[in-house]
Amino acid sequence: MHNHSHEPDTGAPTHRRPIAIALAITLSVFVFQVFGAWLTGSLALLFDSAHVFTDAGGLAMALTAATLALRPATAKRSWGFRRAEVVAAMVQAGILMAVGTYVLIEGIQRLITPAEVASEQMVIFGVIGLAGNIAALFVLSRSRSANFNLRAAFLEVLNDALGSVAVIVAAVIITLTGWVRADAIVAMLIGALILPRTIKLLRETVHVLLEGTPPGVDPAQIREHILGMPGVVEVHDLHVTQIATGLPVLTAHVVLADEVVAGGGTHEVLDRLQECVSTHFRTGIEHSTFQIEPAGHRAHEHHLAH
Repeated sequence: MHNHSHEPDTGAPTHRRPIAIALAITLSVFVFQVFGAWLTGSLALLFDSAHVFTDAGGLAMALTAATLALRPATAKRSWGFRRAEVVAAMVQAGILMAVGTYVLIEGIQRLITPAEVASEQMVIFGVIGLAGNIAALFVLSRSRSANFNLRAAFLEVLNDALGSVAVIVAAVIITLTGWVRADAIVAMLIGALILPRTIKLLRETVHVLLEGTPPGVDPAQIREHILGMPGVVEVHDLHVTQIATGLPVLTAHVVLADEVVAGGGTHEVLDRLQECVSTHFRTGIEHSTFQIEPAGHRAHEHHLAH
């Protein structure tokens, strides 16, 4: 028998443990790099420390969202806090956008007015930062595609890793050649690499919050499939949205032939409808709500009657 329960699954995995481990590692990297910036007087390391601290804040938001997502649904919040992961990912993407833009602007300024850096010590602390970033990426990599929140967290740490690589590369070039503008060029390259991925994540999260159609779902195909069922004469007010990752929701008004309604066949049609949308499409829709209407009800649908 098809499960008609529409209760949200608050037991869905939120992957808090990898986020918490990545946050602890990132905070440790931040402490090491702040110490390195103080010890060497390196502006590049100080800048990267601020960058790491910003990303640690993003991971903290991701951990908070993952914790909130475990809260059960209530009368005021029928889906609980499942959408918290989408909001957190959007905020993180916005922060990454700001950081990436700042990197580009700062890079241009340093090209014009280069700053002296202690390149030998930069290499040491850059390697320490990179080792921590690689460890955090390893922790997050297995579950990075699980939801928007994990993707944003992975991007945060990847951004840090790229920043550490930039510090190392710039330090080596400056040490070998004395060309201090290498620091600015590498920083701008990092910004150019991270911004496209951040824009994509921001666009996807905004799409969810605006209740756009989930990826891989074709409402026209669903409508055609429903209309092909025996007894169905019309489908209108069909909406497919997404609450959170892996949680698409469908609502529709389905008009049945008068003889089907009169013959008591509405329950059978409803079962077929819910089984159809949950099994016949690549993105199975377990949460579906159908308003069954007799053909004569059309005159009462004010937005359709005229």
